[in-house]
Amino acid sequence: MVGAMNNEPARPPKAELQASADVVLLTIEDDRLKVVLVERTKEPDKGSLALPGGFMWAGEDAVTTARRVLAAKAGVTGDVYMEQLYTFSEPGRDSRGHILSVSYMALVRREDLVFAEGPLTETPALYPAVGHPKLSFDHDRILKYGLKRMRDKLLYTNIAYALLPMHFTLTQLQRVYEIVLGRDLDKRNFRKKYLSLDMIRPVEAAMRGGRHRPAQMYEFVYAKPVELAEPAL
Repeated sequence: MVGAMNNEPARPPKAELQASADVVLLTIEDDRLKVVLVERTKEPDKGSLALPGGFMWAGEDAVTTARRVLAAKAGVTGDVYMEQLYTFSEPGRDSRGHILSVSYMALVRREDLVFAEGPLTETPALYPAVGHPKLSFDHDRILKYGLKRMRDKLLYTNIAYALLPMHFTLTQLQRVYEIVLGRDLDKRNFRKKYLSLDMIRPVEAAMRGGRHRPAQMYEFVYAKPVELAEPAL
């Protein structure tokens, strides 16, 4: 028999990929959950709103790219909590070619969020995370994914620490949960459950003013992500 027939199907050419990083940066302002968006200065979609993002440079890993574009395009540096979300890799997600996006969720206290002007800054501003304007590319989907991750993590980790001041009241803590989850919580049940998790501890400082007695202040035991022994709610 002369040589076996090769029945292996023909392979398509290898994908010519580019990689980018996009950041869902969230904070709480005026009792609302908000996201940092920038105005694109180049085509495609020049003038439209988008998440801060950009192409990965040679020698960079994805998180380095994410922090670089956050600083360059949104003017945001400093102590910003960040974690990887998901890699969006559909071939048609960007008109410039097959570009995959390594997306990140970042959280920052509003008092720590400063927009610094720079040569590449793209008019960063805060917009409602729910009910925001339409975004460029598939950034609506990335933001939706980021919000789901944030809500999930709020239930099984202490990630609320990234949105609260160092010292806070139980009322402030509960309000973070209500704002992020989009629903009211029973005050008594919330406090009883959260105090049982041993994630926060009382501190000496107290809020003063008014005719009521000062409110007890608390702080997180860990200023880093830690899983809860059981769901917070």
